[in-house]
Amino acid sequence: MSHRIINPSSVAAPAGPYSQAISSSGQGTWLHIAGQIGVDAQGQLAPGFEAQARQAWANLVAVLAAADMTVADLVKVTTFLVDRSHLPSLGPVRSSFLGQARPASTLLIVQALAHPDWLFEVEAVAFKPACA
Repeated sequence: MSHRIINPSSVAAPAGPYSQAISSSGQGTWLHIAGQIGVDAQGQLAPGFEAQARQAWANLVAVLAAADMTVADLVKVTTFLVDRSHLPSLGPVRSSFLGQARPASTLLIVQALAHPDWLFEVEAVAFKPACA
């Protein structure tokens, strides 16, 4: 089995490169990925928004790979920004990691993240159908 993208004509088209919903059924593996931030494996925080976003997405992709999954298995992504002015930079960074994947997505602009130097966080849910 696979994912089924749901973008009903009775709802406004997605405002960006995402799907309104993803339906996953049958046997398989669910993966709930904790919020990823712009910190590398050595604990170093990347400088600036774009570098933090790239590192956070790289971390998320690494977690997927460790679970034998790819961005094609993502069904839901939630992104957190602390500064609305970073929106124009977000799309190109996100697209460079997601390619043609279109998970259901939510974007939140929040007052702060858990550490004052963090500018970006992304969490996700993935589903990989069991092999037939």
